[in-house]
Amino acid sequence: MGDDNSLAGLISLLVVLLMLSAFFSGSETALMSLNRYQLRHKAREGHRGARLAEKLLRRPDRVIGLILLGNNLVNILAASLVAVVAMDFGGQPAVALASLLMTLVILVFAEAAPKTLAALHPERVGFPAAMIYYPLLKIVYPLVWLTNMAANGVLFLFGVRPGETQLQALTREELRTVVHEAGSRISGRYQKMLLSILDLGKVTVDDVMVPHNEIVGIDLDDDTEKIESLISETTHTRLPVYRDNIDNVIGVLHMRRLANLAPRSFDPEELIPLLDEPYFVPEGTPLSTQLVQFQRRNKRLALVVDEYGDIQGAVTLEDILEEIVGEFTTDSADEADDVVQERADSWLVDGTANIRELNRSQNWQLPTDGPKTLNGLILELLETIPAPTTCLKISGYPIEIVETDDNRIRTVRVGPRIEETENAA
Repeated sequence: MGDDNSLAGLISLLVVLLMLSAFFSGSETALMSLNRYQLRHKAREGHRGARLAEKLLRRPDRVIGLILLGNNLVNILAASLVAVVAMDFGGQPAVALASLLMTLVILVFAEAAPKTLAALHPERVGFPAAMIYYPLLKIVYPLVWLTNMAANGVLFLFGVRPGETQLQALTREELRTVVHEAGSRISGRYQKMLLSILDLGKVTVDDVMVPHNEIVGIDLDDDTEKIESLISETTHTRLPVYRDNIDNVIGVLHMRRLANLAPRSFDPEELIPLLDEPYFVPEGTPLSTQLVQFQRRNKRLALVVDEYGDIQGAVTLEDILEEIVGEFTTDSADEADDVVQERADSWLVDGTANIRELNRSQNWQLPTDGPKTLNGLILELLETIPAPTTCLKISGYPIEIVETDDNRIRTVRVGPRIEETENAA
């Protein structure tokens, strides 16, 4: 009876040791598998387990030393216990067989199963474990410190300098991956907005500006009636004011200031005192930079100039915001002028159409790393002004020149994209 009680006690102790081994193995995997950004977020929200886990992971060498110390201790005790019991029951052959069985039991129940569970549910395992390890580390710290000193000494020979770990900043591409992987946690619309913000550094003012020849402004040399008509019909809140041509810009007029003029015969020269200083920015400025500059200078309109100071176009704060959130309004007239669906599988496109706007409105994939307009893209490829009926293919899109004049392509016909598999066929 006494032997039976003794055997039952040894088996119970062995089960406890195996459970401790499983705890150490699983918690190690869980803590190392925690998403550091989710961990920081939960810690800032006040989650106690997350706060303790974050503190432990600042010095991973210490927590790993503690876990390995405990895991090896219980595994050695379990193996010794099995060897003692086996020796009493069957001698050397029983010890060999028991060691083999014990190895399999530890491998399955104390290593593979708990580590797999911890990898699948790191927070459920890691946070409770952190609440145990944090006070335990303080209790056995001298022993862990001696262990780590020996381990760090070995690492020092190989040029490794263990220390407090810092949360590494994500790159732009890594952030894009995080946004993509968010799935249903972030709506499709917000995902597009976040990705657009990340791409602001890649897009420049040249990509979104109104070209030089399309800038709407007030020419003080025009007839009074024409200026009055422009002011009454414009949908813009700010207009550049110039003499003869936009290169001779004088300032920028905010339409709200016209309310200060007395209701009498209109004199264009009265606009000059109402003008703000024109704001110039160099071409190639990233939209992320320009957005900050608009905010700092309290500006809404900028004129884009090249290296010689010649005006290339105009960009507004609204243009940049539309790159993030999409179009504020639908300018159906402009879209109708730029793209007209001729048939179910072809479109007539104005040569001056902006490539980025075409890609966005038509869901096309024309290259945007070169010229900004379709006319410029074709001319760069052909290096000459083509004759009507000339055909070419750009990024899989068959393009036919429909109409040209002396210095540019006026209209082209664009067909549906031909995929690479179709090309191969």
